[in-house]
Amino acid sequence: MTTSPRITIDTAICHGKPCVRGLRYPVESVLEWLAGGMTMEDILADYPDLEREDILAVLDFAAKLSHTKRIDRLAA
Repeated sequence: MTTSPRITIDTAICHGKPCVRGLRYPVESVLEWLAGGMTMEDILADYPDLEREDILAVLDFAAKLSHTKRIDRLAA
């Protein structure tokens, strides 16, 4: 999987979780903010060191991770 250079993975930052430009903003946090109803503008206002392109890179990263051939349901 090729990713944007805006998404970095470094074992010394956030325990190796994918982050935005090594700024200690994990991809999962940005996704949670968006899922919780924050707009891109809200996020950029609250976190001025983030850029619009960072959020788009997070969404692209998540979209690429979701590409699966098949998901088997777990038995209940």
